Amino acid sequence: MTIERNKDEIIIRLPGNLDTDGLQRLINFLVYKEATLESQADQESVDQLASEVNKNWWEKNKDRFLKQ
Repeated sequence: MTIERNKDEIIIRLPGNLDTDGLQRLINFLVYKEATLESQADQESVDQLASEVNKNWWEKNKDRFLKQ
């Protein structure tokens, strides 16, 4: 593995036989870090919003899962 940094970016080179599942999880994390780089939200606000979204989603979709 090699890591290079230049003025605008960081370049990571990995061997071709690396586990792609683990690599995908790492890429997902890096995409998240990039997306939230300038966020000023605190964790409590994020957790509250996620809870509200999950509750609303469940209310709209619970019949799909609880059908008998």
